[in-house]
Amino acid sequence: MLGNFSYCNPTKLYFGEDSLQYLNAELPKYGKNVVLIYGGGSIKKNGIYDDVVAYLEAAGKNVAEIPGVMPNPTLDKLYEGIKIARAHKADFLLAVGGGSVCDYAKALAVSVHCKEDPWDKYYLRFEEPDCEILPVGCVLTMVGTGSEMNAGAVITNTAARLKIGHVFADESIMPRFSILNPKFTMTLPHYQMVAGIYDIFSHICEQYFSGDDDNTSDYISEALLRSLIHSSRIANKDPQDYEARSNIMWTATWALNTLISRGKSTDWMVHMLGQAVGACTDATHGMTLAAVSLPYYRYIMPYGLHRFKRFAVNVWGIDPAGKTDEETALEGLKAMEAWMRELGLAMDISVLGANEDMLEQLADATRLLPGGYKALTRDEVIRIFKESLA
Repeated sequence: MLGNFSYCNPTKLYFGEDSLQYLNAELPKYGKNVVLIYGGGSIKKNGIYDDVVAYLEAAGKNVAEIPGVMPNPTLDKLYEGIKIARAHKADFLLAVGGGSVCDYAKALAVSVHCKEDPWDKYYLRFEEPDCEILPVGCVLTMVGTGSEMNAGAVITNTAARLKIGHVFADESIMPRFSILNPKFTMTLPHYQMVAGIYDIFSHICEQYFSGDDDNTSDYISEALLRSLIHSSRIANKDPQDYEARSNIMWTATWALNTLISRGKSTDWMVHMLGQAVGACTDATHGMTLAAVSLPYYRYIMPYGLHRFKRFAVNVWGIDPAGKTDEETALEGLKAMEAWMRELGLAMDISVLGANEDMLEQLADATRLLPGGYKALTRDEVIRIFKESLA
């Protein structure tokens, strides 16, 4: 384990088929004025909305709503939410939905009482809040982002074609509680399910493909990856398999609640590349990650060959006997590609709406981060995007 670090995660989790009932225990802890935040309306079709509203009414809450939070929450939507929350004198934000809704709620939590423009302060200057932060609770209906147990919030500025995430340092921005009922995820379309699965996979890989030390976090990552691969194959064939869906949901939370990043460096360039694609095409987040991952990993593999060999052996079960390290590592990436195709993931960015004319624009939208095995240049980013078009 490298360096000195602290670890604290204040989010309380309620997990299982009956977990929604714990709203009875949590809602009385917060003020009367609640803002209920949700997405496109699927929670009204599947009954989750009615159940949540019943708990809010039973707790005597005065409720305002922010519906229509989109898969890539926009800055305009954030400004709209700020107006609603201020007019309602919000005491508490309750997010009911997937990671985008949870992200949006956290961005709103730090923006309602912010005296500056939140985009400039939090997403361009990456400053921390110096104002009152509203408490957030989450009822999760789609897994992938891990937003239910971290302090991250991604917002898209459509005018600037920028999609930027800010992982806040203040622990009070993390949800105070999150309710995880695997059955809530079973109404998702297959496309959204597998996109979420790859988002989980990518979160783990971003933290795994960095560093050279013998780190406990990497052993945990390998176990999470093996569990995810196993359960994803079951869920891909039978999306109603509760055990598989519950394992995927639990893995998603632990993939990005900061545990496996402790004591090591991290990469996050797949997310930077994928977010650029998302900003320019509005494509589903997990699919953008899938489309850029293999070109990126093939490019950086020579710089982190030892880790890619370990990935092949410990995650994919590749036998290294009689093979060079490079041959073993490449077999691991081939096994990863076969699994991705088995799930039906997007394998290139052209199917998501990107084309060669957009390469410069994609590069402009890509933040360059130094944590991985190879710090990319702008020209290398364009090369990787070109390979992602095939």
